[in-house]
Amino acid sequence: MAGKVKNQHRLKQKEVRDLLERLRAQYKTDLFPENAAVDSGTLEEFTVVLVNGQVDFFRWNDREVMTLLGIEKYRPPGRCVTVDMGAIRFISNGADVMAPGVVAADPQIQEGDEVWVCDQMHHKPLAVGIALVSGEAMTMSKTGKAVKTLHYVGDHLWVLTHS
Repeated sequence: MAGKVKNQHRLKQKEVRDLLERLRAQYKTDLFPENAAVDSGTLEEFTVVLVNGQVDFFRWNDREVMTLLGIEKYRPPGRCVTVDMGAIRFISNGADVMAPGVVAADPQIQEGDEVWVCDQMHHKPLAVGIALVSGEAMTMSKTGKAVKTLHYVGDHLWVLTHS
């Protein structure tokens, strides 16, 4: 890992249980066992949560958001927004996801939900963001933004966790 996590400390068992409860409510699935080694710390400007030594979550607006590394590791059910191959270069430069580039979206997505964005050919995670409209609206709309991008392949957090 290129970046060094500072102020790293192991979460107490109650803190891990509380975190797991929030994550279960957010992702509708179990992600890691209660006895996993869970730490919190800072990785440059990011507050991160490490599970068994890997940066699986970062904090954004008082909630834990799964990193792309976490998406690859846990493959959370649903909340996937699939974009056409033409959108990849824009998203990997940090652009928000525009509705015309969306080819499919989980119909359960509601505005404000955390979503992950993947390409239509390989279904590889490209970005994590917040839905600006429902999943149904993403696939129906021909204009406007669909997802606000928070973390994407090649961004500073990705570089820190993939080197």
